[in-house]
Formats: sequence, structure tokens, C-alpha cells
Amino acid sequence: MDKDCVIKTEHLTKEYELGVIGSGTLRRDIQSWVAKKRGQEDPNRKIGAKDYEKGERFTALSDFNVEIKRGERVGIIGPNGAGKSTFLKLLSRITGPTEGTIAYRGRIASMLEVGTGFSGELTGRENIYLNGAILGMTKAEVDAKLDEIIAFSECETFIDTPVKRYSSGMFVKLAFAVAAHLDAEILIMDEVLAVGDMKFQRKCISKMRDLAIDENRTVLYVSHNMSTIQELCDRCLVLEHGKKVFDGDVDEAIKLYLGGEKDEFLMYEYTDDTYKDSVRHHDINLTCAKYNGVTSNLFVDDAKVPVELTWTYNADVEQLGLRIEVYDYRRYPITSFVLSDIGGGSKGESRSLRLLLDVSALVQGRYYTRYIFTTKRNAVSEPETVESAAGMIFRRWLNGTGAGKWQKAWGSVRSDGVEIVRS
Repeated sequence: MDKDCVIKTEHLTKEYELGVIGSGTLRRDIQSWVAKKRGQEDPNRKIGAKDYEKGERFTALSDFNVEIKRGERVGIIGPNGAGKSTFLKLLSRITGPTEGTIAYRGRIASMLEVGTGFSGELTGRENIYLNGAILGMTKAEVDAKLDEIIAFSECETFIDTPVKRYSSGMFVKLAFAVAAHLDAEILIMDEVLAVGDMKFQRKCISKMRDLAIDENRTVLYVSHNMSTIQELCDRCLVLEHGKKVFDGDVDEAIKLYLGGEKDEFLMYEYTDDTYKDSVRHHDINLTCAKYNGVTSNLFVDDAKVPVELTWTYNADVEQLGLRIEVYDYRRYPITSFVLSDIGGGSKGESRSLRLLLDVSALVQGRYYTRYIFTTKRNAVSEPETVESAAGMIFRRWLNGTGAGKWQKAWGSVRSDGVEIVRS
């Protein structure tokens, strides 16, 4: 390994055999084994559980190769079942690989599940010493950090209480405090911070960042909370179906994970309710949304987005409004285009509307649209939603050196409204 590399995996693969006996007690395992030998139904199998053929296997991680350097803060994201937790368990030596190798430098402190590594019968104070011993620290070394650990955990009042009486939030606070303050060069976190309150989460994120920057420790962090990934990490891995599909910039990784749809489509046909929200009444029915005169949904510089919407009237409508909402890749609302009155129509009539959306204020990136149709009973009444549907994706790109990096780093909207009044 390179001298700055602290974790390296080569062709790492982990497979599990499905349906093997493992009920938790020897007696029940023997019952299950005897039943299988006699061709009988397993008496300990859960109702509705699938019966697996002998030798049927599941690949949780496949040919996984990665190098992580000292001081890096690496986020690991992906859908459930992608192999994130399996990777961390292999690193923590909770389970062994089926194939491949893992090499690492330094001690690893991991938080994979609430209460992992804690003995319920021991007090919080005793568990601190236990975890220190597991990491190879002496009592004197733990003593030197004990007060700092207890203060950070916010569990001073309960530190001499058996941890089996702790709430899940208290478990996480103490476990993180122990992992962060004891002498481990590699810190592994698997979603457990979600149990804690927001104030403590922020304190933990700040602590992990300080450990990486000030003490050159390596942090691996798994989470489904993209804001904490952005806040903490300087590198991100995306996993899907046990494979690494991306390794690099955090924002690009999040875009890939949250915006998994293909970019090629230029039209939605609303033949069913897949893309629609339930509304109080359906006076109209959106049937199609598409781009006009373009062969890609990538719009460069000041190019406008040409949209055509087609709908039918299910009832007589006098005044119809339309709001096109725009969301960024995290599905955060960015802006909207509002047309208060696009006319009306009679029951059974179809109508199309062509629009040009000026998106020049948006920085480069991927954006989502929604179409909200409304009606008004009279001139002073509030609009009522009559149709709401998910829209198409468009992408923005700006030519010019350096511009893309700056805009990616600073939100989704570019504002040119600045004037120098004195220099």
C-alpha cells in the first residue's frame, strides 16, 4: 500500500447462503435439521417466509476495490441492500470476505448498530474502559480522556447506571463519545447518528470533521441523510447491488444517487396514475408532457426550455391556472413559473399549451419539474388544485472555465443583482 493509504481492498466479495439453519439455539437448529432431513416443514420457520433451495446464495458485495487515504472523510451512500453495511462489517472484522483481500493501517473504532460493543450489565463508565481495552489502550490512557468522554456524551447523570437502562439516544451519545475520543486512527459510522437529536448530530459531525482535519484520522460514514453527507465528507462512494458505481465528488455522488432516472427521455405520456398526485377533484386530466424541437434535455448557457403540455377537460372549466415548480437534485424546491389564467374549456375538449421556460438564473446541474393545474370559482377565490403531476428532468450546463465549479459549490440560483457603489 501507498504510505498515505490506510484502507485498501482488492476484489472484495461477500456472499451469504440463503435459508441456512441459524435460529439462535442449538435445540431449535437440531429440530430444523431433522425436519429437513425427513422432508418435513421446518417447525421454526416464520409464517410466510420463503423456502430457499439448497445452495442458493446472495451476493452482498461484488468485486469491490477501493483505496482510502489517511485523513479522508468518505461518505458511503446507496439504496437499502446495496452493500454499505456489509462493507463496514468486513472492515470491522465482524464477518469475513468470501473472496478478495482487505488491508488497513491503524486501529478501527466502529459504530455499526446502537449498542454495538457495549455490555448491558456494565455501567457507562465501565463500558468506556471496556472499549478502551478492546482498542488496546491502557487504563491510564483511558483515565486521561475519561472526563472529556463523559462531558461530550451528555450522560454525566447516568454514567454509573447500567447501560441496559439507557434509551437508544443515550446509547448513541455515549458510544460516539467513546469512539471519537479513544485512540483509533479509523472511525466508522453506520447511520447510528440518526437516533440522536439534531443538536447532538451536528456536534458529532463537527467532531468527526475536526478529527480528520486536526488529527489526520480517517472517517467512513454511511447515511441516508444527504445534508450530513455534504456537511462532513470530502469524498463519496455510491453502491448499487453490491457494486461500486461511483467514487469521487460528493455533490456528483448525491446527484447520481438521488437522480437515478435516465436522462434520455424527452416525453411523458400519463397513461396511468404513476406520476400523479391524488387531488380533490379531476376537472382536467394531463395526458402528455414533452420537449419540443430538441433531441436532448441538456440546455446550455441561455437556452430556454421548450415544454408542451396536453390535457383534456373532464368538466366545464372557465378559468384554469398553471404553476410549474422546479426542484434541484435533492428535491428541494428552487423556483416556479406561474400562469394565473390560461383560459378554460368544455367537458371532453383537449388542449395543448407550448411554453418557453427561462432558466438562465439556475446554476448548472440537474433539475426536476412538477405541473400543478388550478381552477378558481371566481376572481377573488383561492385557487384549487385539480391536477398535479411529476414532470420531466432538464439539465443545465454553462460554458466557460471555472464557472461550473463555483456554481456547483454555491447553491442552485445565480444572482447578478450586485452593484459596486464605492471602491
